[in-house]
Amino acid sequence: MQGRAKTTRRYLLEAAAQLFDERGYAGTSISDISSRSGRTSGSIYFHYASKEKLALAVVEEHFASWPEMIGRHRAAAAPALERLVALSFTVARAFRDDVVVRAGSRLWMEHKAIDATLPMPFVGWIEVVTGLLEEARAEGALAAGIAPETAAHGIVCAFFGLHTVSDALDGRRCIEQHLYGLWSLLLAALQAEPDPAGLLARALAETTAPDAVAGTVTGSRPNAVPSTVPSAVPNAGFA
Repeated sequence: MQGRAKTTRRYLLEAAAQLFDERGYAGTSISDISSRSGRTSGSIYFHYASKEKLALAVVEEHFASWPEMIGRHRAAAAPALERLVALSFTVARAFRDDVVVRAGSRLWMEHKAIDATLPMPFVGWIEVVTGLLEEARAEGALAAGIAPETAAHGIVCAFFGLHTVSDALDGRRCIEQHLYGLWSLLLAALQAEPDPAGLLARALAETTAPDAVAGTVTGSRPNAVPSTVPSAVPNAGFA
């Protein structure tokens, strides 16, 4: 019984995420989620007490996507700057391909309209990037005069700014191309011995290796709930 309830909660969450991604928080109603999921409004309220609680669950799931992804890249054997760049491409693909990640991001941008306390974004990413830049400095790969924490703040701002622009212009379809261009500029300043093209080639090879990021992009949630569903169809500072 508990397993069935968990499956239903997950299904409702993904149906809601799809709608929040498409229409935003204000443009989505419980009735819409009922229609999309093929479940009654009563079933939705049984599992989630309100639309706010459902939105909060989507945002929390968005944040929960990152720790394993980050851990895989931080544990890789590659130099720190390569791991940082590889991580950024993995995250970019998740924003492009994973409906819960996209919905969580949009909901946070609309947080003032949601009567719930959402996790604080970006702080965790700044800490992760700072740590990788400090590793790069210890490896002798970081250019002289680069302060890891200051650079990390700028990188995170540039990365999420790029996502905002890419989403507005083409729905993130060309996000990898745009991210490649951004890193070409950033690495020219960050590397002790600048070779942006070489580092990008190695980092991209890492992200496309069969086991490099298993379970993070190709294994992540697709747009899991179809737009029409038959009735029988059953943390902590990141953005």
